[in-house]
Amino acid sequence: MASAPAHVRAQSSGTPTLENVLTRDADPSTQMLLEATELEYNFDKDVVSAIGNVQIYYNGNALEADRVTLDRKNAKLFAVGNVRLTEPGGNVIVTDSLELSDDFRDGFARQLRIETIQRTRFTAESAERVDGETTTFNNGTYTVYTKPTNPPGKPPLWRIKATKIVHKEKERTVYYEGAKLEFWGVPIAYLPFMSHPDPTVRRKSGFLMPTTVYDDKIGVGVSIPYHWVLGPDRDLTFSATPLSKQGVLLEGEWRHMLETGKYSIKAAGLHQENPHNFSGSSGDIQWRGFVNTKGEFNLNSRWKWGWDLSRVSDRAFVKDYKIDSESDSLTSTVYLTGLSERNHFDIRAYSFQVTQEDDPDASDPNAGAPFSQVGSKLQSKQPVVHPVVDYSYIWADPVVGGELSFAGNLTSLTRDETDAFAYNGIRRFRGVEGTFTRTTLKSQWRRTLIDPIGQMFTPFAYVKADLYFLQSADKNVSTLTDDAFVARAMPAVGLDYRYPFLISSSFGRHVIEPIAQIIVRPSEQRVGELPNDDAQSLVFDDTNLFQWDKFSGYDRSEGGTRTNVGFQYNGQFRGLGSVNAMIGRSFHIAGTNSYAESDVLATGNNSGLESGDSDYVSRVYFDTNLGMRFGARARFDNHDFAVRRAEVQASGTSGPVTATLAYAFLGAKPAQGINSDREEILGAGSLRLLTNWRVFGSVRYDLRNSTTVRDAIGLGYDDEGFSASLAYAEDRSRNDGNPVDKTIYLRIGLRTLGDTQVSTSADR
Repeated sequence: MASAPAHVRAQSSGTPTLENVLTRDADPSTQMLLEATELEYNFDKDVVSAIGNVQIYYNGNALEADRVTLDRKNAKLFAVGNVRLTEPGGNVIVTDSLELSDDFRDGFARQLRIETIQRTRFTAESAERVDGETTTFNNGTYTVYTKPTNPPGKPPLWRIKATKIVHKEKERTVYYEGAKLEFWGVPIAYLPFMSHPDPTVRRKSGFLMPTTVYDDKIGVGVSIPYHWVLGPDRDLTFSATPLSKQGVLLEGEWRHMLETGKYSIKAAGLHQENPHNFSGSSGDIQWRGFVNTKGEFNLNSRWKWGWDLSRVSDRAFVKDYKIDSESDSLTSTVYLTGLSERNHFDIRAYSFQVTQEDDPDASDPNAGAPFSQVGSKLQSKQPVVHPVVDYSYIWADPVVGGELSFAGNLTSLTRDETDAFAYNGIRRFRGVEGTFTRTTLKSQWRRTLIDPIGQMFTPFAYVKADLYFLQSADKNVSTLTDDAFVARAMPAVGLDYRYPFLISSSFGRHVIEPIAQIIVRPSEQRVGELPNDDAQSLVFDDTNLFQWDKFSGYDRSEGGTRTNVGFQYNGQFRGLGSVNAMIGRSFHIAGTNSYAESDVLATGNNSGLESGDSDYVSRVYFDTNLGMRFGARARFDNHDFAVRRAEVQASGTSGPVTATLAYAFLGAKPAQGINSDREEILGAGSLRLLTNWRVFGSVRYDLRNSTTVRDAIGLGYDDEGFSASLAYAEDRSRNDGNPVDKTIYLRIGLRTLGDTQVSTSADR
């Protein structure tokens, strides 16, 4: 017997020397590094032993043990004492004794534990690996652990315990025989045979976790989806949900990835056994279904095109069966987009399909003919946009020392029926029957100059031109022009002035900035004579005080000479957080005030801008930098400082509590048919009871009518291996004689195995 020094590097060689004795039959291109306190070689038995703090690095494997013995005749390697084998993929095997083939390909161990890089854990009384890829665990368990430092002996929250576990690495699948699902060591389900993808798998064919649903009208149903991987670039998910009251709901989704993009097709449908359960709604039919397809493809590095198209058999299907949408309409679009450093082009076509059952206009007692008759025809009121085109360009080089840009928009749409409502004898129009095409071209220039004392002067100018083509306008809308072609223009020049003052003190740094702006332009033309489809939303607040044109779209153009003034403050307090605040108002100086002139929807009326001196707008935000934030914005009447609109929100985290509280006040807008103030408060919070347990809830309360609009409460458990939540919610937003929507929702998720959920819906 011979002994070697404490550190020996073994390399492959054709000569049987001490340096290559461990790798005599190994791949000549493979190197082995061996470190040990002592190395012994028994020539008679042809056995090599490494003793004391043994570390072997071979072909991506790292083996640590108290003693490692290589039986060269039988091509076997034995490791004993504190054995730890780290495989090339990162998995770690921990055991007291391990038998391996000399190429580390196959092996056998007793009382072992395997921890994967995906933080999953296998344990077994014994395990054997054959063919370099199939590992069989006898009397084993499979579970996950949330942190690498979790004690191996600590009982897991959940685990699968089986008489035999087989892991096939090539198939990337784990099979179980005689399996039991245990929580806190208590069996809750017995499965004679089961399988699931191994932790390395992202996509694999097989059954997904089931989901359960209950509803008064559709009954009880259980869905077990099947995911079919047809290749690395495509897959299909299919499910059949037998429903106790309505038959079988079929759902499927096809996904396909191509070289330049991807697309998907999703469909759902059923033949209802009891359509009368939906009596009084559009769902009272036998065949009901839904289809959606999405896709996006790159033409090159700058251009892409795509689509998102949906179609549904009736307005209520997607909500009745919780298929896809919670909104009141499904939007279908086809688009082409191009983007470069200074150019942007976008063309889109839209259509809308209503998923709203009730129509508030149809039941309006003040809506006189013919307007009350259009209320039940929601779908015919929806426009088809064919198309809308946006283009913008910014010149690379300065023009007269400033930035010159160009923007264009073309919008063309058709609506079959006028979307109108009447309130207290006032008729307003969200949209007008006919075909309308508008082309808008806008060019603007601006330049910022800073003088020696820090004053900032930004002169600017713009010109906007519109061309309207009008066909088949509703003659009942008497304010609309009879002209088939209308042209208008809006030029403007202006100046923006700012003078920020920087103040430093022992408390922090403060910036006080007075801002003034003046815009000179003629009066707006043809107000109320043209349709308004894209500039219907106008909320005057701090965000648009200094906008050159405060209308949100192209169909309206602000006119007249106007000045906007305000003060802005930013403060950084050492150790006490930061504050941002602003207050300001707007003044109409000359010409016609666009916001006092009514269009077909009275956009601008009751906005706070309709008088010569506007309302005051303000905001304040405070961040403690300790997890608490506060924000508020408000609009105050220009005469008596009464609140016309207010939003207040506070949110933060302190210890186990996370909470958000919001308040909103919206003043009456008689011009738009809203005669009373609206006032609501919304609260949401979560309280962590223990390390992983929390209770949560939310409530939305109507202060004016003293009613709860929505509320929910629930209990949840979360860690990196398991999550569960149970919630109960009520929705009274349809308080016009409709029943209260009640929902119970249970969700359970097991990491690496999947999620399942149960939901019930009922009306009261």
